[in-house]
Amino acid sequence: MTDKIARFFEERRPQTPCLVLDLDVVERNYHDLAEALPDARIFYAVKANPAPDVLALLTRLGSAFDTASVPEIQMVLAAGCTPDRISYGNTIKKEADIRRAYELGVRLFAFDSEAELEKIARAAPGARVFCRILTSGEGAEWPLSRKFGCDLTMARELLLKARDMDVEPWGVSFHVGSQQKDLMQWDLAIHQVAMLFRELEVLGVDLGMINLGGGFPTRYRSDVPETTAYGQAIFDSLRRHFGNHLPEAIVEPGRGMVGNAGIIESEVVLVSRKSATDTKRWVYLDIGKFGGLAETMDEAIQYPIEVLGDRTDDAEEVILAGPTCDSADVMYERAEYKLPLDLKPGDRVRIHATGAYTTTYAAVAFNGFAPLEQYCI
Repeated sequence: MTDKIARFFEERRPQTPCLVLDLDVVERNYHDLAEALPDARIFYAVKANPAPDVLALLTRLGSAFDTASVPEIQMVLAAGCTPDRISYGNTIKKEADIRRAYELGVRLFAFDSEAELEKIARAAPGARVFCRILTSGEGAEWPLSRKFGCDLTMARELLLKARDMDVEPWGVSFHVGSQQKDLMQWDLAIHQVAMLFRELEVLGVDLGMINLGGGFPTRYRSDVPETTAYGQAIFDSLRRHFGNHLPEAIVEPGRGMVGNAGIIESEVVLVSRKSATDTKRWVYLDIGKFGGLAETMDEAIQYPIEVLGDRTDDAEEVILAGPTCDSADVMYERAEYKLPLDLKPGDRVRIHATGAYTTTYAAVAFNGFAPLEQYCI
């Protein structure tokens, strides 16, 4: 909780649920990461939080942007960024969208399959392309394996194929998984990429870029390594595996850029038990999985929760659920959240570290509930 956010809640008393995001924290996160990784370009992952104020701030600070769609590209351009600072990093794109991005000036595209590479060659001639490889996602609280990337053998063949097409094979990317706490996961991936670089160099393809992806975490209910630790681990790994012949390096922070900058305030709608012998109360909030807390799926991301007001010291484990008429709208049942025994409908709670992957996950009108309101201050 920053003083700015506390004053906003006190003075404005906004209707719940809402997210309040402190732009000063975003700026501090940017500078911290830039200082920790001075030899890498920052490409902010727009999907984490595409608020116009966030994009305008990061544009002014000099950030580049990782985008997943044409609308995201247009948002970044509207924020004042130039297209040479935009990567179309989604490996799953319609050919019409590739063509539109190319018309808008984008010249850097991701792929992980032959069909995607062929689409880029047709719709974005002369563009630079980078191939995403598979990683295990081990150590990540929100793994991104299986759906994205290809194995090293396929990546080598695809980059060789790109050499003979109307595109420039430029690099290799990976993602170690979102909310990654194991620093060694970058070393494992960088080692694989360095081997691939050397194999391709022998075959006449000189790549120029390694995309280190995201994975930089936000502190939720447990501590995470400092940004400097990530920077040192990544730099040491690049030196170890590439020596003095370092390629251009880029990183794609999302959660680590905006996660700790935001707090959601929510209202308790109902506190109940299912039977007289039920050992756990059910606590229903006016926000749930469909209101922006989709990352509570499988209880993967566990947000710190604060109950407002003077409370007794007595607390017991609860099941936390959202307000919709969907049985899947249960956030935490096994995570051992404890809330005060005197909790009642109308009480306010604050859900911390919710600046990333909340507003963009909120349903437009599921059950008639409005999307999550956001205030950038």
